[in-house]
Amino acid sequence: MPTARLHDDAALDVTTLGDGPAVLLPVSTATTEGPQADAVRAWGADPNLGHALATRLAAAGFRVVAADYEGHLAARPKPGTLTADAVAADLLAVADAAGADRFAYYGYSWLALAGLQLALRTDRLTALAMGGYPPLDGPYAAMLTVTRAAHALAVAARDAPPEPEPAPAAAPEPGDWDAVQTTQSPELTGQYVTLYESLAGFDDRTSLDLTMPRLVVVGGEDDITYGPAWGDVEVVIAGAVARRRAELEAGGWGVEVLDGKDHLSAMRADAVLPVLEPWLTARLRGVA
Repeated sequence: MPTARLHDDAALDVTTLGDGPAVLLPVSTATTEGPQADAVRAWGADPNLGHALATRLAAAGFRVVAADYEGHLAARPKPGTLTADAVAADLLAVADAAGADRFAYYGYSWLALAGLQLALRTDRLTALAMGGYPPLDGPYAAMLTVTRAAHALAVAARDAPPEPEPAPAAAPEPGDWDAVQTTQSPELTGQYVTLYESLAGFDDRTSLDLTMPRLVVVGGEDDITYGPAWGDVEVVIAGAVARRRAELEAGGWGVEVLDGKDHLSAMRADAVLPVLEPWLTARLRGVA
């Protein structure tokens, strides 16, 4: 199995499937069942998303290059170094490990943001598909507020005296972000503060300067409102794409809005693959 060396010299395993034009997916291809998978499904998400994406695209004639980047960051946080430059360098290291000189990229949510940063730093991309994050009017300031709040909650949880018997968690309601219990470490949350701080001055109008085939896919209901614990911010995703759709399309972006889908349901393989697979096939047929 190929191994990528990331910006801090940490090792990240890389999986390849299929033959054809390369598509980089920064996701795990493992399958999960049992209580952990049930908890993910209860939130409306797909616990085997990466596996479904990778196997379907490999069967469709692509060489999938996959690595569990987010899982790696959960296990080995990089609070002092996870800048946009570092993320782009890490994704290039994954492609290099698989011997993919030219490749397309698909990522969702902050991993879509990562793909945009990658596209602006290299000429190696054959196509860029962003899910769940707008190329224009991206919620950078809102996400900095949210990540700082998450970090503050993580620090408070670490420093709080232990409860003798934790209260049982209520059954989750999909999209109820205020019900999230912070169990992440300050190191894990801190790395995303570092990422969004590095993007504080970023002008995403540069997304209109890109020339490779580009696609953005968002759920039509994907605007997230956070409560007081998270800074009372609204992360506007669907609204931003709707507001700037004409400009995006004039600039060469394909735009797909999945009616009735929120941030989690629009991420699911059964939602995105009917859009992503034919789009990649049409744009990458004959690309080496």
